[in-house]
Amino acid sequence: MSLVTTDIADGIARVTLNRPDKMNAISLDMLDEVLAAADALRDADVNCVVIAGEGRAFCAGIDITSLSSLLGQDMEEVIIRRTHGEANRFQEFSLAWRKLEVPVIAALHGVCFGAGMQLAIAADMRIAAPATKLSIMEMKWGLVPDMGGMALFPQVLREDVLRRLTYTAEIVEAEQALTWGLVTEVAQDPLARAMELARQIADQSPSAIRAAKRLVTEAQSGITANILMAESVEQAALIGKPDQMAAVMRGMSKK
Repeated sequence: MSLVTTDIADGIARVTLNRPDKMNAISLDMLDEVLAAADALRDADVNCVVIAGEGRAFCAGIDITSLSSLLGQDMEEVIIRRTHGEANRFQEFSLAWRKLEVPVIAALHGVCFGAGMQLAIAADMRIAAPATKLSIMEMKWGLVPDMGGMALFPQVLREDVLRRLTYTAEIVEAEQALTWGLVTEVAQDPLARAMELARQIADQSPSAIRAAKRLVTEAQSGITANILMAESVEQAALIGKPDQMAAVMRGMSKK
């Protein structure tokens, strides 16, 4: 049985964590399947990706028992060595989804802990069910977040909130997470809402959607000159495409 499944229809890829008996806790085998799923989508004909979890939870975090296989191994080789550009295998688990050219939406329910939280934070948006519980939980095990989260959490959380959640490993519910920016929206049926948003995105121009994601990513740099140049470069490329310009004109004529 696949630990991660991908279904593609109407320009939307639905990626499902599929280890429901373990609340989708991430084993090392599952980690590799998550990476493979992201890699397969790099060249797929999709305009949006939705990540969800099968069963009672989005993801309960890392499967601690699976880490026992790492004991006695050379940590220089397992953790320090860069295997994916600037990242190691564990960090790429999260970062691979942020690197996708198209928007990614995470649909959260049940629990979203530890590794699951670092996967969710890589999404462009996070839709959570009201009863969802979220936590940057690594401190509970005497560890620190090390799966790409620390490159991404500061983009959505105030520094003091990030410090509080990291130092305490406390569990927060969706409504509190919403006020802090940890989730984007709370919905009774987060998967249905995520798919609704995905359909809205999939209906847009594929070129413009990809340009917009690149532009928002550049905007997070905070370097004004780079941001303004990126605006100009992306827009010039879009206007320079005859099909794109025709679509713009059609859209304006409807207003």
